[in-house]
Amino acid sequence: MEAALISPAKATVFGIPTVIFSLIIPLVGVGVFTYIIALRLKPLVKASPDPRFDRPAGRFLKMIKYAVGQYRHPRYMDAGIIHIIIFAGFMILSLRSITLVLLGISDGYVLPGMSGIAGQVYMFFKDFAETFVLAACLAAIYRRIKIKPDRYTVPARYGKEHTWEAILVLLLITGLVTCDMIFEGSQAAAQIQNGFKTKILSPLTGTWFTAYILSFVPADKLQKLHLGAYFSHELIFFFFLCFLPLGKHFHVITSLPNIFLMKLNKGTVKPVKWGVEDEDLDELESFGVKKFEDFTWKHMLDFYSCADCGRCSDNCPANVVGRPLSPRFISIKCRDYSFHKYPLRGKSADDRPLIGDVLEEDEIWSCTTCGACEEECPLFIEYIDKIVDLRRGLVDEGMVPQSLQKPLRTLEKRGNPYGKMEKKRADWTKDLPEDFNVKILGKKETADALYFVDSVTSYDDRIQEIGRAAAMVLTAAGIDFGILGPAERDSGHEVRRFGEEMLFQDLKDRNTEAITDAGVNHIVTADPHTFNALKSDYKGLPPVEHISQTIMKAIKSGKIRLKSIEDPGKIYTYHDPCYLGRHNNIYDDPREAIDSIPGIKRIEMLANCRDRSFCCGGGGLMLFYEPIEEKRMGQVRVEMAKKAGANVIVTACPFCMVNIEDAIKTSGLEGEMEAIDLVELIERHLIEDRRLKIEN
Repeated sequence: MEAALISPAKATVFGIPTVIFSLIIPLVGVGVFTYIIALRLKPLVKASPDPRFDRPAGRFLKMIKYAVGQYRHPRYMDAGIIHIIIFAGFMILSLRSITLVLLGISDGYVLPGMSGIAGQVYMFFKDFAETFVLAACLAAIYRRIKIKPDRYTVPARYGKEHTWEAILVLLLITGLVTCDMIFEGSQAAAQIQNGFKTKILSPLTGTWFTAYILSFVPADKLQKLHLGAYFSHELIFFFFLCFLPLGKHFHVITSLPNIFLMKLNKGTVKPVKWGVEDEDLDELESFGVKKFEDFTWKHMLDFYSCADCGRCSDNCPANVVGRPLSPRFISIKCRDYSFHKYPLRGKSADDRPLIGDVLEEDEIWSCTTCGACEEECPLFIEYIDKIVDLRRGLVDEGMVPQSLQKPLRTLEKRGNPYGKMEKKRADWTKDLPEDFNVKILGKKETADALYFVDSVTSYDDRIQEIGRAAAMVLTAAGIDFGILGPAERDSGHEVRRFGEEMLFQDLKDRNTEAITDAGVNHIVTADPHTFNALKSDYKGLPPVEHISQTIMKAIKSGKIRLKSIEDPGKIYTYHDPCYLGRHNNIYDDPREAIDSIPGIKRIEMLANCRDRSFCCGGGGLMLFYEPIEEKRMGQVRVEMAKKAGANVIVTACPFCMVNIEDAIKTSGLEGEMEAIDLVELIERHLIEDRRLKIEN
């Protein structure tokens, strides 16, 4: 194919060879970009350590799935499709951008392996990619300017709107693809005019239309358009490259490594300091995050990777009910703080304290650690570990909310947040039938399984009913079990997540010793928080199951059989507890257990179920915390169930039961809505006579 126009590598402007500009633009662009990136990496070098290079094969596969495959983006369908098109287009056009840079230096340059059929196939798809990217950019601009989704809104307390940056980047991308269409289209138009053999253009693409339109333009103007489009593309490209690390579009660069370095173990909390064993914590001078450099380098990378899409805050229950927390702005405020503290020119321009100025105490304490933000984030930004580390810093400084001070003191003294005597921990068993004897494990009593009750079930009058139902279901399933009784302490799940690490370590050590002494082979609990603590925070314990898993095993094996639903007129819905669902991926067992009851009618809260379940606001010590909020989370959850058409909410967590029952009362829905725990529902529908099973 003959060239009808002079290429940027051979042309001259006012007697100056344009190849000079083709060299200067990339050299300056790459130099400035390297300088900016070096300064952006400066705080990461000063940050706390964070081991993130284990299991490389698994990390690579997740990066392919979530970063390259954009797996989470369609959860918001319209925006997701637009983003996928732009991202896929960028991936395809990256080779073209490299080629264009080198075309300005070497006439007719072709990347290795792209001179034959492979190059023709690539150019075919390239033309379509540019066309789709252009259309997607225009659609995105329309969404930003006209539709304005609520999740993009910036409340006044968080500063100014960020729309301008998004619009600018979309215009830059539009400019890139348009310039290449003109650059290539002008060449094809000139070849048509001169009767040369033309490149086969992909039909109905932007380049194809551009070539057709420009075929009517005089040759001298085509030459100017050709060079103008090329150098405009190069200027936009390198300006864009250097602009990316200046704001929220830094994620274009950091998203792939950030996802590769993602947290692999759900439900866990990072240690106080990586590399320091639990028994050596006393030697640390400071706990948690008090200044910016106390964050780990990966958490700083999270700040850089935030796309400001608002998905996290859109799903954050604390944000929905008006608490002073928006996960999105945790990242944005810390990113901006980093930019000001480590400026591109001059000395630090920001000496504000991290806590109390950049981040507020109420903001940090408002999080329920439900994980909705992390589940939604397409870039796998971690919030819970940051929140916990910030709380550790506050606790270390004695800055604990008044309402939490008493339960933390009683946890330290009595092993439970209620301040009740240890010897009363097994009193809930006294209301079981006389012939029902629950073993207290120790030197005299042994069992195959341990039923770990935990504090709320041991001491709360209403929740004790869940404990009694659990004991009956375990017996019906033929499981030889016992409890620790006075030797049991609170699992410490919320204690750790509220930043009291040393108290958690004490509770963990006492429980571990008691469990080891009991000599059991496995552990069952009806509390997802306890389940998560024993599974994720403790070490060296026997296997742990949530009782929903135990129930389903017994149903499938035929050890438990269920009678027909007592009230067939009721409509049930299942509320996914955060620490059973999102943190441990247990979604099906509770549903299958409910559906095993003949004649039961169960519906889903479709928009807010499974990994999008809405937190009840309970979560252990959250029962004692007094947040600033416009509405209780539990009330919002009850409204969701009512809207779905249910009148019975089934949950599988004692804390959810406390909050949902309270929400039904405070919402004036008593008699219209009710709540029941999964294990209570199953116990009510057992066919076998429990007494006969005990006697046998």
